[in-house]
Amino acid sequence: MKSRLLALALLLGPAVALVADTPPYQPAHYDLSALPSYAKSQRVTGILRIYGTPLEELVGKLAGAFRGYHGQVRLHSYLINTSQGFAGLVTGEADIGLMGHRQWRNGRVAFEKQFGYAPLEIRFASGSYDDPQGTTPGLMFIVNKHNPLAGLTLEQIDGIYGAARTGGWDGTTWTTAVARGPEKDIRTWGQLGLTGEWADRSIRLYGSDITLSNWADLIEREAFHGGTKWNPALIEAPRADIGTKAKGKTRDQQVLEAVEKDPTAIGFIFQRVINANQGDVRVLPLARAAGQPFVTPSARTFFDSSYPLHNGAYIYLNRVPGQPLGAREKEFVRFLLSREGQQIIADNRLFIPLSAEQAKAELAKLD
Repeated sequence: MKSRLLALALLLGPAVALVADTPPYQPAHYDLSALPSYAKSQRVTGILRIYGTPLEELVGKLAGAFRGYHGQVRLHSYLINTSQGFAGLVTGEADIGLMGHRQWRNGRVAFEKQFGYAPLEIRFASGSYDDPQGTTPGLMFIVNKHNPLAGLTLEQIDGIYGAARTGGWDGTTWTTAVARGPEKDIRTWGQLGLTGEWADRSIRLYGSDITLSNWADLIEREAFHGGTKWNPALIEAPRADIGTKAKGKTRDQQVLEAVEKDPTAIGFIFQRVINANQGDVRVLPLARAAGQPFVTPSARTFFDSSYPLHNGAYIYLNRVPGQPLGAREKEFVRFLLSREGQQIIADNRLFIPLSAEQAKAELAKLD
């Protein structure tokens, strides 16, 4: 079989030969032994209603394992698209809103207008790193392989991709505390400390989906401090652009190719895209602030949350402030954040499981 594949690869050319020699992807393994094992704290019965992102296989496995402890609980799921998560909560049709990413401001505003308080937010997993089966990936910032820049801070990402702003959003509240002027704009490589021939070169920046997308929201929250003003020089296009796909390309590939060809370029993209296209670029390590260590993106630094622009998956619940969460919902969340629940998430490979420290922080929100 191997000889036939080799012959076919030689016949079709070096590009195919290279693919034929690429080893199969090896999923990362995570040590979940420090997570608490699930033990039910109370007997629960009835119907648990979950609305939101179409993660049927994952939800089915979680629900089946949960029923192993609570045999009289039944699951009713309506997993059509992400928007149904908050729609179900706002209309009272759902007990749990399932989100493949953090809910944007519009859904939060709708919930708060309906109930007068914020929803309970629980992060149950981290987004993927480079797994081809993964989803909700974190962001990599890439430069041309000849670019000598050592790394970026979140403030520098704000300077490059952001613009002067009068304030930003803290949840659903507008605050002027994060306002900044144009003096913090970064438009040349010299402003990032590069010297010589690089000092006066303009930064040519690429990206995608900066209007109501998970990745724009991630950058706005973590780097822009809730601001929504972007550098107008950004060369941006939607990832789902039909015209681009008709040409046999994806927007992600275009970003990668642009940075490969242009020494002055920078772009944000996913590691799995770099891997799949054997991208000849440099991935920049990131630091949360000046003086803090640069962190290289990896499955490990996504798992321990040390990489600043990793992503997450969430559930949302309607808990009245000062009142306990419903028994069914609380037991399900406790199971979800247990060693058994997180092992199901790890085995499913869509997301990266939480560490024991992260799970403990989320569990504390239940009290």
